[in-house]
Amino acid sequence: MRHAYLCLVFGALAWVLAGCSERPESEGFAGLAGVAESEHEVPFLQPGPGERLSFPRDFGPHPQHRIEWWYLTANLKTADGEPLGLQWTQFRQALRPRPAGAEPPPATDWPLHAAWMAHAAVSYSGNHVFAEKLARGDIGQAGARAAPMSVWLDDWQLTTLDDKRWRLQVDAGKWSYDLTLNQNRAPVAHGNQGFSAKSDSGEGSMYFSLVDLAIEGRVRLGDQVFEVSGQGWFDREWSSQFLKPGQQGWDWFALHLDSGDKLMAFRLRQDDGAFQAGTWVPAEGEPAALRADQLRIAPMDPNPKGVPRRWRLEVLDLGVQLTVSAPGGNYMNTGLYPYWESPVSVTGSHAGVGYMELTGYRD
Repeated sequence: MRHAYLCLVFGALAWVLAGCSERPESEGFAGLAGVAESEHEVPFLQPGPGERLSFPRDFGPHPQHRIEWWYLTANLKTADGEPLGLQWTQFRQALRPRPAGAEPPPATDWPLHAAWMAHAAVSYSGNHVFAEKLARGDIGQAGARAAPMSVWLDDWQLTTLDDKRWRLQVDAGKWSYDLTLNQNRAPVAHGNQGFSAKSDSGEGSMYFSLVDLAIEGRVRLGDQVFEVSGQGWFDREWSSQFLKPGQQGWDWFALHLDSGDKLMAFRLRQDDGAFQAGTWVPAEGEPAALRADQLRIAPMDPNPKGVPRRWRLEVLDLGVQLTVSAPGGNYMNTGLYPYWESPVSVTGSHAGVGYMELTGYRD
């Protein structure tokens, strides 16, 4: 799970894409699902614990849900052994729901049933570069499909090479990357067989990950070109409702441990504490969903004027005690909605690397 409340920015995005003089009401993007709005023939759908994942269908779009994303983080090394972090995300925000399988409106009608946004970033040697693209849906500028898997916004593209390999291409002008992603493990379902609760009252999203991607390719930063290789983490998530009143921000971690184990953990900060959950993925065996009472997630150096850069993560039942640290540098993605996205190093009972995303903090 990530970007628990980036959906709030899509009101502004849709307003820009539509070229309207009046800004849409925010309730149209973060309101309750399951109720048809007056101009809609079908309602937005809200996931629940009875839903189940299906592949390859769920790699593709879910047009009857309000928001979804495809998301990659990668912990890579250059040929000289220097660490290099990399991120790519594409978001879809439905402005009108559409049943799965229904034909989209003709592109000649210049429809605005969905808005799209893509983010990309590279972190290397204390420097962080970020780019953002916006598009309207149903005119060919941006889209996604399940089989063969493909997600694109203009010339930023994730495409299928074969049953186990994808290619990701991003060109932001002054920097770019071209990567091959090899899938080494079946998708991991989070929460209750893919339904990931995000509050004590049970609202949530459908969420799965590819936690073991072998990545190789090329990264260009200005005049420098690096041959890179390493490991990646790919998330898919969709829902129709996110932040509840009193929820303030999001802390998310995806960790590759040297033991071969993987850990995803998150907490949603709220007025009366935090809601948290996670998934432990052993090197061998089945993943295990983690409840709030099995986890401790806390900043080690709370910073009232900025982002906490060091965290303590514990999985109590397994004796896992980790210190998660961001490298030196500023890793704020400064798009329509700024948020922190950085590679991290892991020490403690296990060593490793990973990524953390933090929202709702001041720059």
